[in-house]
Amino acid sequence: MNIQSKLSASGTTIFTVMSALAREHDAINLGQGFPDFDCDLRLRKLVSHYLNAGKNQYCPMPGLLELRQAIRQKVARTYATSIDAQTEICITAGATQALFTAISAFVHQGDEVIVFEPAYDSYSPSIQIAGGIPRPYAMRSPDFKIDWDEVAAMVHERTRMIIINTPHNPTGTILNAADLEALEQIVKDKNIIVLSDEVYEHLIYDGAQHQSVLRFPHLFQQSLAVYSFGKTFHNTGWKMGYCMAPSHLMKEFKNVHQWNVFSVNSFTQYALADYLSDPQNYENLPSFYQQKRDFLANQLQDTPLRPLSSKGTYFQLFDYSSISDKSDLEFAKYLTRELGVAAIPISPFYSESSSDKVIRLCFAKKETTLAAAAERLQQL
Repeated sequence: MNIQSKLSASGTTIFTVMSALAREHDAINLGQGFPDFDCDLRLRKLVSHYLNAGKNQYCPMPGLLELRQAIRQKVARTYATSIDAQTEICITAGATQALFTAISAFVHQGDEVIVFEPAYDSYSPSIQIAGGIPRPYAMRSPDFKIDWDEVAAMVHERTRMIIINTPHNPTGTILNAADLEALEQIVKDKNIIVLSDEVYEHLIYDGAQHQSVLRFPHLFQQSLAVYSFGKTFHNTGWKMGYCMAPSHLMKEFKNVHQWNVFSVNSFTQYALADYLSDPQNYENLPSFYQQKRDFLANQLQDTPLRPLSSKGTYFQLFDYSSISDKSDLEFAKYLTRELGVAAIPISPFYSESSSDKVIRLCFAKKETTLAAAAERLQQL
């Protein structure tokens, strides 16, 4: 049988490669981005309650209305923005499914999508499966800034979508209000969709304010925004997320969503609806994770690893150029094999080779885990 792959250039993800290497060498895994601590006991009890209460059948296709109403209230509180729970919110099987659905709904054969690299590794494959063409804009160390004049010059009649990610994985940078205003001007009066990946919306530090597309009414009319309960509430394995968009865009999003997932597991939706009623469950996250960020930085301050600014997410980039001339992939493998700490190189997040001497460490870990990893890295 002659099978032509839609992703012939796609290989095993760097997360799978490095996690397998970490297991082989019994390394502390600061590579893959998930916590090594459990989510709140109150949330787990709510899930158990609704599971045992028989909430085990299909929810409505766009999600449990009570959960969509709780999200609407959260958005009003956080962004002073009014969202229609009936027509502008859809619960998804994690953020990646929401991203895939959004791309599938709006990107057609030959359409071009601007992607800011280093980029989360699902973007380009999703674009290619939809028949689109990724157009990368390369951000570079150490500040990973975007020149919006250069972005504007990339836009032409085939440009159908621009994907942004703030706070940004893997760099830990954030977009400010001026960035969103510049983007708004670029897409104004054009047939371009903005797909805004905001899964780390509450993981933002040093008193900064998350600049969501929801804060910019004109921009939001051309945008879909994607969020993750897994990233917010320390339960990435639940694969629970949601998408928000104006009703004219959400209609098309749901049109695809209904044929690839239809609806998401029921009892977890009931639990999340209850849990969102207490704003402290998400408003305390910046201080919680900033403490972990600073703890790791302090533990590594006597090593030659140079921290770059982490303003959001639960990732910290470190420059190792004073230590080694190895590529970032080889250096990450060296750390795993020789020192027993797994990191993620940045180059796999680019479509073309990158010479930046930078690795990513995840600080969504117990302090004992971070301290043990830092002790091993003292050998550098």
